[in-house]
Amino acid sequence: MAVSNPTATPPVSRQPVTSEFTPKFISTLREGYNRAAFQADVLAGLTVAIVALPLSMAIAIGSGAKPEQGLYAAIIGGFLISLLGGSRFQIGGPAGAFIVLVATTIARFGYEGLMVATIMAGLLMLTIGYLRLGVYVKYIPHPVTIGFTAGIAVIIFSGEIHDLFGLHLASEPGPIIPKISALWSVKDSFTPLAVGVSLACLTIILGFRAWRPRFPGLLLAVGGAAFVTWAFNLPIETIGSRFGGIPSALPTPHLPTISADKIIDLIPSAIAIALLGSIESLLSAVVADGMTGRRHRSNCELVAQGWANIASAIFGGLCVTGTIARTATNIRANAFGPIAGILHALFILIFILVAAPLAVYIPLAALAAVLATVAWNMVEKAEIVAIFRNGRGEAAVFLATLLLTIFRDLTEGIAVGVTMGALLFMHRMAESVQVELHQPAASDEDRPHNPNIAIYRLSGPLFFGAASAIAASLDRVGEVPKVFVLDLSPMPLIDSTGARELEHFVQRARARGVSVFFAGGSEDVLKTLQSSGMSPSEVGYTLTIEDPRIAEASIKPR
Repeated sequence: MAVSNPTATPPVSRQPVTSEFTPKFISTLREGYNRAAFQADVLAGLTVAIVALPLSMAIAIGSGAKPEQGLYAAIIGGFLISLLGGSRFQIGGPAGAFIVLVATTIARFGYEGLMVATIMAGLLMLTIGYLRLGVYVKYIPHPVTIGFTAGIAVIIFSGEIHDLFGLHLASEPGPIIPKISALWSVKDSFTPLAVGVSLACLTIILGFRAWRPRFPGLLLAVGGAAFVTWAFNLPIETIGSRFGGIPSALPTPHLPTISADKIIDLIPSAIAIALLGSIESLLSAVVADGMTGRRHRSNCELVAQGWANIASAIFGGLCVTGTIARTATNIRANAFGPIAGILHALFILIFILVAAPLAVYIPLAALAAVLATVAWNMVEKAEIVAIFRNGRGEAAVFLATLLLTIFRDLTEGIAVGVTMGALLFMHRMAESVQVELHQPAASDEDRPHNPNIAIYRLSGPLFFGAASAIAASLDRVGEVPKVFVLDLSPMPLIDSTGARELEHFVQRARARGVSVFFAGGSEDVLKTLQSSGMSPSEVGYTLTIEDPRIAEASIKPR
């Protein structure tokens, strides 16, 4: 008979190790994947593909590229983002937020230049992800995100006016003021039939969104417009008349021509693509977490975005990122995991292989209507109202980012907005720092008070923005006691500038024959004081400050 040994070490179950770079695809398979989960992912993937199909072509055309280049991005980029990503439900592909950047890059450097910039952006995303710097991307102030998104929406809509109204314009300027002027100069060339198609598509899209949100209103609108154009041979501009249709196969992967001069010229574009793609993808992942209760892996997601952009460019596709609308659609369609995103890319590939010839009948006015709804949805109306309610500071950050994005440049808008947001934050933090005279507790009111000792409590972060204000407050202390006790217990942090100001205060106090001691500081605060030149004898004491009758005899070394 076997005898159990109570002292024996119990067997350890070996669980697979999950790191922050383990894709959610692997985690989902480890949890268990069955037939019901696969069926849910098939339906969700098909639903998202129906939404992504017209969007991808519309975004490509709005960016100054060919429609198939948006489809390549949705297939290659979407596949890799779902396969390698750190978000369980993320759907990747070309995004409306990229339209301005892509159009500007193509106009300056051609499509080959965009491919190089996208590869460079992908390498930068890989670097950010593998160095675990993804957390810093989240520090973009909220008014900045809302501001540049709204600015991009305005630019997208302005770029679709000529197709919405069927205007005949030989060359459309990029900047918005010359663009509006050029469009107004050809206002008499509008095509009533194109206006009718645009209005019909908008009615279908908005009607289904209000009446039956789960119905694929985008595909029904575009597909219906293409059918009517084919059936009645409508004389309006289509994908076929402008682009000659779309290929019925994926292109052969190839690297664009790369040179040192081209790389240097494209650095600003690559940084902008990487920054915007990182912000959009992590924001989309956060939205997905809020809808599902899951948690994404930021650095893993950025690594996936990097590989996806590199691969998309090699196959001739646009730059890609996580897309909030398609990710939300995926979740509402009851997707189980990343396989839904993988299948969505495969379904779009099937469309190219089987139904590409039908795309020649799609009216450009219909795709312009799709982008018009995308632009409207990008403007976070409720968030803008909340920003203006929060005060003039955040409203100024929002307006500066919005106006610079529209009239100057997206990168400039983000840079100025982030700078203004940081200054606003530092101003508020500086205002939160206070110097308060320590008051005796109620139980100590009947005890004698030592007038030679003054205890002041310093609360709030003492950093360079608040250091001079703290020093001025201490210098304004009226009576000069024999002992100053500065209670640092409410102080969460101090930087070198704040420590230097305190050191100057100690030196001035010594010149007047006053002793200064610090109480209650955390290890980090005391370490900063010592590293800034304060001796251990000045900062290395533990004081009991609750009793206002404190005397030098009660000051004991640690």
